[in-house]
Amino acid sequence: MKDRLDTMIRSLQELLLSRRDEKGTWRGHLSSSAISTSVSVYALYRMDPQAYAREIAAGTAWLQTTMRPDGTWGDSPASPSNMTATLLSYAALYALGKAPRQTQAWLNAKLGGIEEETLIRGVLDYYGKDLTFSVPILAMCALTGVISNWRKVPVFPFELAALPQKFFRFLQLPVVSYAVPALIAVGLLRNRRGRRTPMAAFRSLFTGKCLRVLAKMQPDDGGFLEAAPLTAFVCMCLNGAGLGELEATKRCANFLVNTIREDGSWPIDTDLATWVTTLSVKALQEEIPNPETLLQEYRSRALRTVHPFTGAQPGGWGWTDLSGSVPDADDTPGALIALHILSGGKSCPEVEGGVKWLLDLQNRDGGIPTFCKGWTRLPFDASSPDLTAHTLRALTLWEDSLPAALRSRVKAAKSRMYAWLRKVRRPDGSWVPLWFGCQDAPDEKAPVYGTALVADYLADLTDPEVEELLESGCSYLLKVQNPDGGWGGAEGLPSRVTFTAKAVAALAQWKGTPEGILENGLAWLEAAWKNGHLLDDEPIGLYFARLWYSEDMYNLTFTLDALKKARKRTYGQ
Repeated sequence: MKDRLDTMIRSLQELLLSRRDEKGTWRGHLSSSAISTSVSVYALYRMDPQAYAREIAAGTAWLQTTMRPDGTWGDSPASPSNMTATLLSYAALYALGKAPRQTQAWLNAKLGGIEEETLIRGVLDYYGKDLTFSVPILAMCALTGVISNWRKVPVFPFELAALPQKFFRFLQLPVVSYAVPALIAVGLLRNRRGRRTPMAAFRSLFTGKCLRVLAKMQPDDGGFLEAAPLTAFVCMCLNGAGLGELEATKRCANFLVNTIREDGSWPIDTDLATWVTTLSVKALQEEIPNPETLLQEYRSRALRTVHPFTGAQPGGWGWTDLSGSVPDADDTPGALIALHILSGGKSCPEVEGGVKWLLDLQNRDGGIPTFCKGWTRLPFDASSPDLTAHTLRALTLWEDSLPAALRSRVKAAKSRMYAWLRKVRRPDGSWVPLWFGCQDAPDEKAPVYGTALVADYLADLTDPEVEELLESGCSYLLKVQNPDGGWGGAEGLPSRVTFTAKAVAALAQWKGTPEGILENGLAWLEAAWKNGHLLDDEPIGLYFARLWYSEDMYNLTFTLDALKKARKRTYGQ
């Protein structure tokens, strides 16, 4: 088995190293997105059909080519058909006079009718209390003429964005923290297209202030969060509100033009360069060429000023080095762990800054959220088990190198994180991740992935609280292994590379794992490698309100990491 392991490791390691860019980092490649493409096509069409004719034609052709026989689309080409991707693609093509009849028939069957009331209710019911995505969808449907009654589109209180940013988390906004630009743009559009009431007139008084807030949030390249859907919604809604000549609107359009792919599609985000570089560093460990160069690159990507988008203080890292990135609590602990690997544990100012940033982000419940402290009303702003465990690992790695006062803060914060992880653990010993899911699951949740992440992050920590958490999580993973040796996103679901690799990586570090379990998991991964399916697209990522994506670096880095941990356990190297 050792020779076969070594052969796989060498092959995957060579492939991973071959994908570096000129900086010695990794960019990765996100799947193309029907949602990104449809909203981008319509945003550019609304701005200027002639000026953007090439991009509109290319995007339209991609949508038509990727449409399934029943007239549907999934979030990515490897995702099941769903209502959101299909409705938005239909709306874009409808505006261009190219709406497929089979799509209308599918929507009619899916929603129980294509009438306005039914369509609007179907969208709102699907997303529930979180209006982050449902209201922009309905706004696009109204702009394209798929629906005609603006009064049925919920109102966004955009005027609240005029208040100081520090108050946002107390306002119970109807959108998540990272969607304030949509709140402003969609709110302005809805206010101008609705009935002229005294409240509408009052809201209009805040237009100038809110547009200044929007302009301040817009990054240098024009793309909010580097995300085509968010940027395109802002673009079309500002244009629809009569603000097409606004500089912010033009910059949104320029971003869309600059990020279209050769095949006419747009990804869900430009790239996850910092995140996939971190995954690569973790997988390669001591095999990283020129670690000093990569170390300096990480140090340069730490946020140096208050971020205009979320108001985040200096010290954190975002998912990419591009200007639309926002610091978050997955990339920040990931960067801290990468710094530890690359520097051999030698601290630097960026380490202390990152530690302070994470400590300041901790929620009152003890867990760690993604972007902003205290925004716990909607799911994507709540504390997350995987982010919390990731933070625990990063803090523990650097704890002994920190000044005494900061060490004291870390100790107290870690105790609260452990308590929160125990509290949110499900009865079967599992944890559900926030930003990843399973398309095969009826509820789209991936407890195998979340539990494997928590166990992997906690595996070599020596805190007294770890052993019991690790045992419960790994016991769950043992229980849900499939007969074929792999793991799906939850018990009884088809085995996938992403879930199997993560489960193997976690279980390889737990002393209670029977050798046969690991051998079966490794055999499943080896079979996937030999039959050419190891690197197949597997959409597991959730982005911007439950949009699915795949990233071609995930299977590669996850599997290499798992194989190395299994080899170390069995052969000590």
